[in-house]
This record gives sequence, structure tokens and C-alpha cells, in this order.
Amino acid sequence: MDHQMYHYATVSKALEELAEKGFTVDFNLESDRIKECGDCFEIVHIYRYEGASDPGDEATVYGIKSDKGEKGVYVSGDLSFSEDEAAKTLHELVIKGRQSSN
Repeated sequence: MDHQMYHYATVSKALEELAEKGFTVDFNLESDRIKECGDCFEIVHIYRYEGASDPGDEATVYGIKSDKGEKGVYVSGDLSFSEDEAAKTLHELVIKGRQSSN
């Protein structure tokens, strides 16, 4: 896939830029929707941040779109999928190729 990637220095800058692009729904507040129907979502953007000295500072910002046309974000902490089922579901979408080429 040919993806256009943007690199932002911080998670907050990525969230600000995504909001400007219309990704305004906070899917962290609706993580059950992602867990229940992962295939109802498409990943449009992914930004990964690694903690320089503390793995607890790791984060992944997903810009996602629902099959209903809603655009929003999901922010996952470190990649401990065993504790974050919604992040695990989104990661599986990437593996399945459900990431857009936008």
C-alpha cells in the first residue's frame, strides 16, 4: 500500500492536525464499538510514538473512519494489547490490510 505519512513531534500535535482534517470523534469514549465491530472501521492514519527512556511513554494515535462516515481518533498507550482490546482490534485491521491509502 502507498500511504502518505505525516510525522508530528507530539501526540497532541497529531491530534490537533487530525481534528483539522475532520477527525473529531473521540473513539476512546466509544471503544466498545471498536471491540464489537472492528470491521466497521477503516484506519486512515497511524502515528506511533516511542518513549525515549520510559516504555510507559509509548503511544499510538489512530485516525479512523467508521462505515457510517464518522471520522475520529483512538489513542492507545503502550502496545500492551492484552489490556486494550480496542487497540488490539485496530492492530488486527492493519494486519488485514484495512488501512486506507489516503
